[in-house]
Amino acid sequence: MKKCSNAQHPHCTYWVLPGAQTCEGGHAQAEPSSFDLLSALRTTRAASPATALDAVPAAQTAPSNYARPLQRAHAERPQLHISGFDPRAAGGRQTLKMELRGMPDACAPQLTLQLQSDLIPNGASRQHFVRAVGGEWRPVFVEFSSRGKEHGQYQISIELLSQHTGMAARKWVCTFVILVPRLDATLTEIHRIFLSTHKNVRVMADDASIARVSAQGGDSLDIDVTARNAGIAHLDLNAPAGKVDLGFSTIAWDEDLIEIDMPQAAAVHPHPSQAASLVNAAPEAGAQRQIRLFAMDDCVIGRFELVDPESDVLLTHYTADGQETNGLTRRLSGRHAIIRRSGQGFEIEDVSRYGILLDGVWPGKHKPTALRLGMRIEFSASIKGIVTLSVSAIMPHGVILHRVDHGANAESFYLLAPNTHPGYPVKAFAAAPHAAALPLLFHRDGGFWHLDQLTGKETALAPTVSLDKLSRVPGHTRFASDAYPEHWIIRTGANDIYSTVAANAMSTA
Repeated sequence: MKKCSNAQHPHCTYWVLPGAQTCEGGHAQAEPSSFDLLSALRTTRAASPATALDAVPAAQTAPSNYARPLQRAHAERPQLHISGFDPRAAGGRQTLKMELRGMPDACAPQLTLQLQSDLIPNGASRQHFVRAVGGEWRPVFVEFSSRGKEHGQYQISIELLSQHTGMAARKWVCTFVILVPRLDATLTEIHRIFLSTHKNVRVMADDASIARVSAQGGDSLDIDVTARNAGIAHLDLNAPAGKVDLGFSTIAWDEDLIEIDMPQAAAVHPHPSQAASLVNAAPEAGAQRQIRLFAMDDCVIGRFELVDPESDVLLTHYTADGQETNGLTRRLSGRHAIIRRSGQGFEIEDVSRYGILLDGVWPGKHKPTALRLGMRIEFSASIKGIVTLSVSAIMPHGVILHRVDHGANAESFYLLAPNTHPGYPVKAFAAAPHAAALPLLFHRDGGFWHLDQLTGKETALAPTVSLDKLSRVPGHTRFASDAYPEHWIIRTGANDIYSTVAANAMSTA
């Protein structure tokens, strides 16, 4: 305790209790000085326990929200095993074998593999890994050719998608680089620069030397290694009993698959659809009134029908007087041809009774043929002049068809791979001038999008969206939610939102 320190009562002798603001006489006390605070702190330290552990009761535990060291799971990491690559085959055709290892059980039984590289035809490829009954994954083979390619390193980007009903969507990615050597490069140079970097164990042996390799279990094997002109021999001693894998001249390696955090709820397009159209109310010379959009794995082309058509792309015969839904149109099959994506780009298959002509030649029924720029597709082979289409653009994610008959100004067709992004910046693709002037479109999240090639801005297309400021979209253009908005097409067996008129949406007065 201390005595009263009130300046107005210098003769007060009352004591002030610790922590009190007034003395016993009721006189207010001044704020404590720094000296008083330090003195109180020293007194408190002297009375405290010697260590912090002494001050904590034995039964008291640390709060549960304290940070703890991160315990890493020792689960097997998913990997993509790549084999069969031979960099010595410069300018030739190669096939990579890809196998999945260590994939988690909680993924879809079928995984979509998407590849992008300048070595792959059309810059992209899409395949599927399928899980067998025993749990192993069937391998996938990717073919490419380095003919005409500049020597150097080429990047291959891989996306692995797991999408299945009732399961959360998951995605893994990886990127690796492979070498395309010079045509005049010696095998010794290739070995020194590239092959040696892909060997985990390097055995140096002089001519006619014997390398002793110890296998698991304590047994020893005497192996005579003979390598001429930078050849490589690979012996896998970890193979199952009764089988030893030998690989010569090619390279195999593993790439770690990195899982990307994906949102629990998939992005929703404001107007999901698989078929739509861009309608130009005032087309200029050479432009089409209708640009019909389709996004399907198998796009069926066939005869126009108002009730229950069998196809997605509905074709009609055009004369100098306009559209003719009867007459020669009836000589088209309900399902005449199918256009789908393949490993080499896009292909067409004849499934009709009347046939098709590709550049004047019938390809044969049920024989897929790759589409190429400028190819003329005539419907049908028995009667010419019903419908003639031309392949005006082949993009990494779709193909554009223009009519080269009397219906040239009426319509064109934009066939896209569903839920496929072309990437940005968009890789260069072959296109005719009238197709290159069209807007760049793609399909994702169940709907159609516009992509500005200069800025990379993506705009979801819907009937309520204004198209005036979108690049390469002519004025007076609107987005229609149906591929054939000028017709009242009835699909009596339909119950989805992609049909023009569904049976359960019809009512009578």
